[in-house]
Amino acid sequence: MKTVWIGVVAASALLMVGTAQANADLAKSSGCTNCHMVDKKLVGPALKDIAAKYKDDADAVTKLAEKVKKGSQGVWGPVPMPPNANVSDENAKALTTWIMTLK
Repeated sequence: MKTVWIGVVAASALLMVGTAQANADLAKSSGCTNCHMVDKKLVGPALKDIAAKYKDDADAVTKLAEKVKKGSQGVWGPVPMPPNANVSDENAKALTTWIMTLK
């Protein structure tokens, strides 16, 4: 039984790593990484800082997905985030769901 449990845990860990990499790839292909890094400020805030700022907001995924699509200004300083209308609603939600998992 112990061997089965270890296998389940290992498979779950691989799935989580694969999902995280898929979302990192989605962030790159969507243009997010042109201005954002996971753990450092670039042009925009670090994705981890975004997750920390919105961690207690139950509607964070929805609000952030809207910001991805429509753009934002003044939340993190004077540099505006341009709208990304080419990102689908589904991908915007996937991206912001992933961002909210970053610690």
